[in-house]
Amino acid sequence: MFAAYGGFPVRYPHWRFGAEFNELLKSYSYGLSKIYEMVINTDPCYAYLLSANAIGDQKLVIAHVYGHCDFFKNNAWFAPTNRKMLDQMANHAARVNRYVDRYGYEKVERFIDACLSLDNLIDPHAPHIQRKAKPDFAEKNKNESHVQELDQHPEHGRFRAKSYMDPFINPPDVLEREKMREHEERELHMTQRSFPEEPQRDVLLFLLDHAPLEQWQHDILAIIRDEAYYFAPQGQTKIMNEGWASYWHSTIMTKHGLTDAEVIDYADHHSGTMAMSPQRLNPYKVGIELMRDIEQRWNKGQFGKEWEDCDDMDEKSNWDRQLGLGREKIFEVRRIHNDLTFIDTFLNADFCRRHKMFSFAYNDRSGDYEIASREFDDIKQQFLASLTNHGRPFIYVVDGNHHNRGELYLRHDYQGVELKQDYANATLSNLQKIWNRPVNLETVIDDQLSTISYDGHTHDVHSIES
Repeated sequence: MFAAYGGFPVRYPHWRFGAEFNELLKSYSYGLSKIYEMVINTDPCYAYLLSANAIGDQKLVIAHVYGHCDFFKNNAWFAPTNRKMLDQMANHAARVNRYVDRYGYEKVERFIDACLSLDNLIDPHAPHIQRKAKPDFAEKNKNESHVQELDQHPEHGRFRAKSYMDPFINPPDVLEREKMREHEERELHMTQRSFPEEPQRDVLLFLLDHAPLEQWQHDILAIIRDEAYYFAPQGQTKIMNEGWASYWHSTIMTKHGLTDAEVIDYADHHSGTMAMSPQRLNPYKVGIELMRDIEQRWNKGQFGKEWEDCDDMDEKSNWDRQLGLGREKIFEVRRIHNDLTFIDTFLNADFCRRHKMFSFAYNDRSGDYEIASREFDDIKQQFLASLTNHGRPFIYVVDGNHHNRGELYLRHDYQGVELKQDYANATLSNLQKIWNRPVNLETVIDDQLSTISYDGHTHDVHSIES
């Protein structure tokens, strides 16, 4: 039950938790899987042990969990997260349960379904970057006082003049035309002003600020958004987090934690966790091996300009400056990097060659994914592409009043991969339920710039003429 709830003992009621529970229970009952580790990012961290596991497995899990706890506490990407989320999750559950009692389970559940389908439309860098300038209240007051002054002097533009010369210097018809011109300019400025002023990546925040939601709907959407931001750093640091925990459980267990009777079981379970499938990358394996590679390179001094400029492969293979900086370096890496910067900075051609890494592509003729290249640049490019925004599309709110009809207009930042049409249609349907007006998404379909629209009844696709 705790695993189905993501490690939290109390969550808001929703069918997806029951589905997850049923899947985990059957998988465990049939011997297909077993839960070893479960830890949540709180202060203090909470972790669980499965009572059916052997004592050697319990020690392995404890050592692994301490690595996760250290990572949660010290990694910069987890710094803004709510460390009291255990209590916050319980508060969320209580609030949703009150809405269920008041409005009915099905109505609340349908709205939660719509919100959950959009919970990845956030800006994961927002907790670390101030996207909007804070209002300058002095300037605002100055502008407001200037507007008030204009309102108090409707004949703005009048020249100072003696009373007997005023009709000649400030003709009434000229003043009237100036007044009308200023009014038209102000109206034009208001109609041309973008809403929002620049594309906004945090779609959920835009909906919270501008969607016509009832109070309970606004609260539930805020709950989904809060939890999405809480879990976001875990997606951003999956390889590093698991690699760091695996590095420390292997170090602790092999040096301090094992008895003679536990060595075989430990080796069996550790190797099973680190096994790399040809079909996909194992974050545990990639993380621990890259951490060890960094430690070895900085211990031997295999970095810097002298190392990069060396062209003698024999000298490089025997390079050892005995600097002993490896442990210090991996602690620094743990503190400041996420998966994207970790791979971009430290993945190199030697590492890819040793671990037989390759890039893959879809073969239209065979209908299978096949090895496309073993070149380092291709491997790294594909790896980084899969980690950028977790491989999900970048979607921005461009206009909240499209064609002056209150329609929502979003733009997909196309980077060579088209959206899945069924996913896009379903997402727009749920977005329309929240916005309560037609929604539009600009994207690329069959290499043609197009717009997908949904008005609450039908999906339409229109090509945009270049």
